[in-house]
Amino acid sequence: MLLAAIVLEIRPNWFGKYTLFKPPLGFLLRALGGIPIDRRSSNNAVEAGIATFQQTDTICLAVPPEGTRRRVDYWKTGFYHIAHGAGVPIVCSFLDYGTRTAGLGPIIQPSGDIHADMKIFQEFYAQMSGRHADFFGPVRVRPGAGKDREETR
Repeated sequence: MLLAAIVLEIRPNWFGKYTLFKPPLGFLLRALGGIPIDRRSSNNAVEAGIATFQQTDTICLAVPPEGTRRRVDYWKTGFYHIAHGAGVPIVCSFLDYGTRTAGLGPIIQPSGDIHADMKIFQEFYAQMSGRHADFFGPVRVRPGAGKDREETR
């Protein structure tokens, strides 16, 4: 991802577990775009993401929606709720191991209807594959994912 970002002339920021940002590595991780986050509560991560956009003039936040290095049945929705809450678009990006390509895809302005917007992601990523295809889960969110977030705000 970092090599693709350099080629595309993008300086991405990313969330990392807050305990990683202690000395001596904390300074280096922040310099590489890291933003410490306390993930003990999913609301904290979303609220911190929204606050980051509100406090910064220019930011490109890279958030892997699967949120893990193993197969999952549903995407995590924090990236969507951060973008919707901050009023910023989502730019789809990819590293397609099958074609050995990387790049940027459609720009999606979250409508608030996560299930409708998810169809755009599904269509875009349908033909792509990761290095370990068995780790790549389906592009979908849990049923009721949109209602839960709005009810807790």
